Amino acid sequence: MRWIDLNSVEQLEEIKKLSATRPQVIFKHSTRCSISSMAKSRLERSEQPDHIDFYYLDLIAYRNISNKIAEDFDVWHESPQVILIKNGECTYDESHNGIRMEEIIEQAG
Repeated sequence: MRWIDLNSVEQLEEIKKLSATRPQVIFKHSTRCSISSMAKSRLERSEQPDHIDFYYLDLIAYRNISNKIAEDFDVWHESPQVILIKNGECTYDESHNGIRMEEIIEQAG
């Protein structure tokens, strides 16, 4: 898995811009949660498609970014959570045991 670390609020604007040409996925991970660790491991064991960028957010360390994601993309905060961004908007989000690479790929198109 080729994670891009998400560690600044400014990166959210770049994600929005990039989403005009390729799907962007944000994975919000709680380092204190076993379900979150399981979801992360499941993603990492899957083959990552070349046409999607995957961002990793440690929401314990960067709670302010997680709050900004909820505000900017109009999603309810959950952990773990994947958020798919296309054309500057959240087009899909899933949490907990519903996080699956196959579903992300299908939704990304």
